[in-house]
Amino acid sequence: MAGVLMAPACAVQDEPPAEAIYRDPSQPVDARVEDLLSRMTLEEKVAQMIGIWQNKAEIQDDEGNFSADAASENYPHGLGQISRPYDRQGVEAGTTAAGANAGARNRDGRETVDYINAAQRWAIEETRLGIPLVFHEESLHGYVAPNATSFPQSIALASTWDRDLIEDIFGVAAYEMRLRGVHTTLAPVVDVARDPRWGRIEETYGEDPYLVSEMGLSAVRGYQGETLPLGDDNVFVTLKHMTGHGQPENGINIGPAQVSERELRTIFFPPFERLVEELPVMQIMASYNEIDGLPSHVNDWLLRDVLREEWGYDGLVVSDYFAIRETITRHRMFDNIDDAAVRALQAGIDVELPHGDAFLRLPELVEEGRISEGQIDEAVRRILRLKFLSGVWEDPYADAEEAVAETATDEAIALARTAAQRAMILLENRDGTLPLDARDIGTLAVIGTHAVDTPIGGYSDQPRHVVSVLEGFQNAASDDFEVVYSEGVRLTESRVWAQDEVNLVDPAVNARLIEEAVATAQDADVIIMVLGENEQLSREAWADNHLGDRADLQLVGQQLDLAREIFALGKPTIVLLLNGRPLAVNYLAENADALIEGWYLGQETGNAVADVVLGHVSPGGHLPVSIPREVGQLPVFYNHKPSARRGYLFDSTEPLYPFGYGLSYTTFEMSAPRLVNDTIAAGETAIAEVDITNTGDVAGDDVVQLYLRDDNAMVTRPVLELAGFERVTLAPGESRTVTFEITPRAMALWNLDMEREVEPGTFTISAGHSSADLRSATLTVTE
Repeated sequence: MAGVLMAPACAVQDEPPAEAIYRDPSQPVDARVEDLLSRMTLEEKVAQMIGIWQNKAEIQDDEGNFSADAASENYPHGLGQISRPYDRQGVEAGTTAAGANAGARNRDGRETVDYINAAQRWAIEETRLGIPLVFHEESLHGYVAPNATSFPQSIALASTWDRDLIEDIFGVAAYEMRLRGVHTTLAPVVDVARDPRWGRIEETYGEDPYLVSEMGLSAVRGYQGETLPLGDDNVFVTLKHMTGHGQPENGINIGPAQVSERELRTIFFPPFERLVEELPVMQIMASYNEIDGLPSHVNDWLLRDVLREEWGYDGLVVSDYFAIRETITRHRMFDNIDDAAVRALQAGIDVELPHGDAFLRLPELVEEGRISEGQIDEAVRRILRLKFLSGVWEDPYADAEEAVAETATDEAIALARTAAQRAMILLENRDGTLPLDARDIGTLAVIGTHAVDTPIGGYSDQPRHVVSVLEGFQNAASDDFEVVYSEGVRLTESRVWAQDEVNLVDPAVNARLIEEAVATAQDADVIIMVLGENEQLSREAWADNHLGDRADLQLVGQQLDLAREIFALGKPTIVLLLNGRPLAVNYLAENADALIEGWYLGQETGNAVADVVLGHVSPGGHLPVSIPREVGQLPVFYNHKPSARRGYLFDSTEPLYPFGYGLSYTTFEMSAPRLVNDTIAAGETAIAEVDITNTGDVAGDDVVQLYLRDDNAMVTRPVLELAGFERVTLAPGESRTVTFEITPRAMALWNLDMEREVEPGTFTISAGHSSADLRSATLTVTE
């Protein structure tokens, strides 16, 4: 450990006594933090501000096992965290992203625990201060690791409009991570997404700030709980990405967010603000994009004035991967890493991920007088606080046997199936085509490459088993009906999410496959056609040679050719969409007997699809985004301003399907909102009641949606704003009254002085099955 011996000799480098305050769990967290901070050298402080990822070879042997000798040689002052301990960075080429990579085998549960325990043992026993590591992983829709439970993708989870379900799902994800020794996740994404060309829209909870906020709150409760210190089965969240990320210029990832401050405060800030105010969030990740000429990683106003001063946030701000360097390489702000490091630290970045780059220069920058050690202390104080609140000091090691036994349990898999059932959105159902009666099917033709090769979306690894659509119907068929299959159309040569190059399949190959599919379907009685996208066609575009955004929202390849041939057979045809972004499926909407939007449904895709198609479950999902007719309509989000959407020559401004839309196998009658008091004073909360009745013959779900409109205001307001929702399950003939609170926050605008204000006047309060199917009442607000 020559690095430590070569440091200047001073009292602060003495071995801390066993009875040091920071080692005593009975002491207050703040006292432990200050005691430890006072004992740290500058180099030890800076070591806490970095992770390690692509350079894991510096802490590993040639086989990828953690090496205490290598770690001590290369990181004698300790290390703050290790990024993604489950992956084999530093061992195998190609493992550059979370999720499956062609030819790469990531660590299973036992291997991950062994790796983490060895690293913790080094940090605790072989560094001077014994500061344990934290480890972060990805878990956008389940823990990203081999054999872990994979749930539906985020946009599909938002389609459930089910707060309790979301909390349960991320409780499982947190538990599976904590079993392996992980204390932090880089999730949830609470970006409001308003451009479907953007490949990361699948990672979000949709286009509405209220829905995103509610889903985000449930996710944080599942991951982290509502109190600190962290529970034994919980992990810290990292809210991503602050902010404006979801409406990039051209719909291209990390493009500038050309939005005003009022738009930020009205649309993009609310999810972050609410989560920070209502729950003990400890980590936020800055976004790659710029706003008003300032990338988020060097935006003092965003990260200090708004986040810390206005909202009172006292947790960590971490960099997105390589984002500090991208202020040089992409934003062209600086020509050297020192300037980037200084600006990022001054703006409020506390931790550099995925590994040290700019922040490795901090000790020299202190020595040069460009930053102060006090600025370093500000960041490290927050880092140490998170570590003490995580429980890692007192319980640093995981149990490999338990991690293997308790991952992807029967209960977790059952929850994944329930989530997939509740996520599906029935868009069309002509003449009651669905549900199918198994006894009347005869022969069912399952058509489409993704009926077998099941996409589950980005930020995924390999679950123990993914149930394909074909397998799901084979499981359900028993002796009631026969299932046949044909591939139909292939989309891309590969569907490896992390592969840079994307190559479409030769149309000549698809012509042959279409011919085979038609021959198979010709002898069937009913057809299920699976169309959509895969993980290469809608994904995070993280480099110029790794793209994932699209200028077109049509089905890729020869899928419409297949659809035309199948529809021409004149047989009952159900289309299932598995996709990451909203697609302009006008032709399918006009011609399919039934159309289901599934997004990506996770490892239980096939079983859940069979459950819904065969009527064991009534679909009840609703759209968290508007689906456009074509890309030329964009933007098409529902909460637009009054001056928007005047009209086009020869075309419609209306979406193909509106925000909040979704059908069921039954029918519902919903009342107009009934206001307990139709006049309130500014600053008071209004109460609205909505009655809903199942008027059909089977049990089913609907989402009661409450919207408001500020009828006249000092600044322009959206034509509609979601203010409440509740998913309800009703038996035939059953009625329920749903009560909503319309808070001053919901009614407030950002006035001319950029202050939140409830302006006296009238508000239209509406309730319905979607943003385009509403009944209304008037609320008057007095001074």
